Amino acid sequence: MSSSPSQPRSFVSALPFLLVAVVALAGVFIRPGAPLATGGPIDNGDTAWMLTASALVLVMTPGLSFFYGGMVRTRNVVSTMLQSFVAMGVISVLWVVVGFSLAFGDSLGGIIGDPRTYFMFHHVGAATHPDLAPTIPLVIFALFQLKFAIITPALITGSFAERVRFSSYLLFMCLWSLLIYSPLAHWTWHPEGFLRTWGVLDFAGGTVVHVSAGTAALVGAIVLGRRKVHLASEPTAPANVPFVLLGTGLLWFGWFGFNAGSAGAASGQAAMAFATTNTASAAAALSWIFLDAWKGRKPTALGFCIGAVVGLVAITPAAGFVSVGDSLLIGVVGALVSNTAVHWRSRTTLDDTLDVFPCHGLGGMVGMLLTGVFAADVGLIHGSATTFLHHVAALAGVTAFVFVGSYLIYKIVDSIIPMRVTAEQEEIGLDISQHGEVIDEAAARAAFGFAKSV
Repeated sequence: MSSSPSQPRSFVSALPFLLVAVVALAGVFIRPGAPLATGGPIDNGDTAWMLTASALVLVMTPGLSFFYGGMVRTRNVVSTMLQSFVAMGVISVLWVVVGFSLAFGDSLGGIIGDPRTYFMFHHVGAATHPDLAPTIPLVIFALFQLKFAIITPALITGSFAERVRFSSYLLFMCLWSLLIYSPLAHWTWHPEGFLRTWGVLDFAGGTVVHVSAGTAALVGAIVLGRRKVHLASEPTAPANVPFVLLGTGLLWFGWFGFNAGSAGAASGQAAMAFATTNTASAAAALSWIFLDAWKGRKPTALGFCIGAVVGLVAITPAAGFVSVGDSLLIGVVGALVSNTAVHWRSRTTLDDTLDVFPCHGLGGMVGMLLTGVFAADVGLIHGSATTFLHHVAALAGVTAFVFVGSYLIYKIVDSIIPMRVTAEQEEIGLDISQHGEVIDEAAARAAFGFAKSV
């Protein structure tokens, strides 16, 4: 079954298409402008590497879709995977229109970028930029950063999987990207962002991506409430463990672009980030299954995969600032904290479907704090306490900002379009109720049979 059932037509249902059409027409009339400033000559090696790294990071979003899709119940596989894939469309357009400018436009007090600076990618072209892209075309830097902006809201979806309305998720993603992600990116990565000037280090997105997504996921789980199966304490089985293995492989592969690409050049720092990324992930994956075995559980494919991703998360803020030896400990500590949190969460009433907060949120927090401990020359061990204390303060501030901001966005979206599907839609699964698609004929017959009985 591949065709979706007809929906009632209305002006409201036409708005999303009309918005995209207006943006497309605007693109014809807003012509590319001359660069606002230029850096040095283009370095072909750096350009080739950053093109490759950008492609690697984009691969992570399909990887995430398989990773998440394999862990939910069969009736929600398609919807869960689409929630990641659709971010590639929504955020790509939003980033060109105004997202990149909010994150990297002329700084307004170190808080946010001027939306006019790069509106519709005006002034974003093949020339270098003295601060953002000194040896590569600015457009490559903008597209590399786009891939981070895409995967961050996609990460959040694991917390409210199996119960979120697709249309409300699209609206939430747009608002969250503009109001939460773009300011965080500006604070942390813009040369004049207040966290960056304060000395806070985030090499590749431990704070901007993982702490923010994990915290927003926690809020989402709270706001949307528990699933029916969670309330009834019914056991659930992953739909497809090989999907999880495939997703993990794609994430691990793409993460080399995520971290090593954040060096911004084909350099020794990129090479070190490549090495620390692989080492931390390997250490965390092994630690996870060995911790499970120590606690009397069987070592599982699912556990190894989750551990590997936690290691990737934990090393992300530190990747270019620490040694390979440091990355081993960062991976192990990340796995220990997240593994403990996952099993603690399973005994509570919090229904974070795919444990986004314990894995991405806490993993990112561990990585951020340990960056302040191990960062070469400036960390607690190799420098002074200043950087570490700034990281502690920044972590508290960012977490509070994301928690409160995300809560308000959830509530605003819910008042416009209810975020949670109905009990009947949840029962038959989001694949059928939201998209009219299923992964096999048996699931379709079961879903339609239930739909006719209610």
